[in-house]
Amino acid sequence: MPSHRYRDVYQRVSVPLTERSWPANRITTAPLWVPVDLRDGNQALAEPMDPDRKRRFFELLVAMGYKEIEVGYPSASQTDFDFVRLIGAERLAPEDVTIVVFTPARRDLIERTVESVHGIPNDVVIHMYTATAPTWRNVVLGKTRDELAELITAGGREVLELAGDMPNVRFQFSPEVFMLTEPDFVLEVCDRMTTLWDATPERPVTLNLPATVEVATPNVYADQIEYMHRNLARRDSVILSVHPHNDRGTGIACAELAVLAGAQRVEGCVFGNGERTGNVDLATLALNLHAQGVDPMIDFSDIDQVRRTVEYCTRLPVHERHPYAGDLVYTAYSGTHQDAIKKGFTEHRERAARLGQPEREIAWEVPYLPIDPADVGRSYDAVIRVNSQSGKGGIAYLLETEYGLELPRRLQIDFARHVQRHTDRTGTEVSARTLWELFTATYAGSPADSGIPADATAEDAIGLLGRRGFSVEVLSVAHQSVDRAGVDPAVAYLEYRTDGSVAWAFGTGETSARATVSAVLAAGERAARAVPLNV
Repeated sequence: MPSHRYRDVYQRVSVPLTERSWPANRITTAPLWVPVDLRDGNQALAEPMDPDRKRRFFELLVAMGYKEIEVGYPSASQTDFDFVRLIGAERLAPEDVTIVVFTPARRDLIERTVESVHGIPNDVVIHMYTATAPTWRNVVLGKTRDELAELITAGGREVLELAGDMPNVRFQFSPEVFMLTEPDFVLEVCDRMTTLWDATPERPVTLNLPATVEVATPNVYADQIEYMHRNLARRDSVILSVHPHNDRGTGIACAELAVLAGAQRVEGCVFGNGERTGNVDLATLALNLHAQGVDPMIDFSDIDQVRRTVEYCTRLPVHERHPYAGDLVYTAYSGTHQDAIKKGFTEHRERAARLGQPEREIAWEVPYLPIDPADVGRSYDAVIRVNSQSGKGGIAYLLETEYGLELPRRLQIDFARHVQRHTDRTGTEVSARTLWELFTATYAGSPADSGIPADATAEDAIGLLGRRGFSVEVLSVAHQSVDRAGVDPAVAYLEYRTDGSVAWAFGTGETSARATVSAVLAAGERAARAVPLNV
C-alpha cells in the first residue's frame, strides 16, 4: 500500500504540550451532553428526517434528559427553519432545555438563523463555525490567516449586532478542523471571540473544538484540548466543548480523554450517526460512565425503545454488536464464558440473600457482563445462547432458567456431548425448547405403561428390569423440586452402571420416590434401545 503518501500528525500540526496533567485525572461527574442528531446527524442521512421524524427524535431526547440540544441548521433548508419555529410555536422544549442552532459566519445566513429563534422562550445558543486549518484555508476558502481571522471576527460582530440584546441568547464558536489548526492561531481566534462577545461567568461563551476528521491517536487530541484549557483567556467564562468524529474508530477514547484534559461539554449523536464514520457515540459514552459508577445524567433504562425510535427516525439500523444497545452484546455462545456467567449469576443471588438486599441493589460482579442488562431494560433470557461453540455451563443455564432443572455436574458434561453432536450436525443455534426435547429424548423414559404399581419403589423397578434381562446398578440419585409449567413437581437424576458402562437417566413424578422409579425405568429403556451409554 502507498503509505508513503501520508504524513503523521506531528508533521502536519504542532502539538506544543510537553507536560500534561490529563493522564492523572479521573472522570467523576458527567459532562454536559449535547446531541447533534437533528443537525449533524441529519445532514449525513441519505434521506434526511422529515418534520414528523425530527419531532419524534426531539421528544425522545427531551424524555431521556438531555438539557442542551442542537436542533438544526435553519439557514440551510426551509425544513430546518420550520422545525425551529415549530419548537417555539408549540412550546416543545421544557423550560430547562437549551436550544442550539447552527450557522456559518455569513451575515445573510446569520440573519436567517436569528430569525428562526425569535419568540422561543428557552435559553438559546447561536453556534457559529468556520474552518480554520491550513488546507481548508488554502484550498476551500482561499484565505490567509489574517484574512480568515477577520472573516470570523466579522461574523461574530454580525451575531452580536443581531442577537446581542436578546437576554436568553448565548453564543458558541467552533474552529472547524481544530485538530489540524496551528495552536497559536486557534487560540488567538478563540480569544478574539470571547472578548468580542464579552464572555462572563453569567453569560459564558461555548468554545467547541472539533476533531472534524480524526487524524491521530486520542492522546494527541487530549494534549490539544489541555493546551487550550490552560491557555484560553477568560477561562472561567468559557464552556470548553469537544466534537469528536470517528474516522479512526477512536472517537469514544478521544471524547473521554478530552474530558480528562478539561472539556466540560461533549457534542455527538446518540448511536454515533454522522458524516463518514459518524460522530462520537453518546450512548456508549454515557453508559461507559454508568459502568464506572458515575451517573451519566441521561436515562437509558429502556435502551431498546431508544434504539427503535432512533432507527425509525434515521432509517439506519443499530448494529447487533453495538456497545450496550446491540442485540448480541449481552449474549454468550462460548462455553467458557457461559460457565463463568452462570457461576456469576449464582454467586450474585447468593450474595444478595446473604446480605438481605435486593439483587438490583448490590454490587455487580458477574464475569463478562460489564453492566447488569436489567439496567438498560434487557432481560436475562438471551444472555446465554447455545451453538456449536457452547459448553456445559450455557446448556445447564438454559435448562435451569427455562425449565427449572439443576443438572448435576457430571450430567452436564454427559449431556454437553449430545448437544455438541446435534449442533455439529445441524450447524444451527439451539433454543431452550430444543435442549429440553433433546434432554428428555436422551435421558427420560416413554410415558407407556411399565406395569409398575404406583406405590412401587426403586428396588421394585430394578428387580423388574433384572427379570427382563437388564442389570442396573444405581450409583447416585439427585432429587429436585421444580415449579415450572409442563414439568412434574419432582425430578430425579440417576447415575447408574450397566454392562460395565456408566450412564445417566432422568425421571419425573408427583413425588421424589415416583421420580426415582421413573428414572430407573428410563435407564432400562436406554439399555433396551442400545443407546450408547458412555458417549
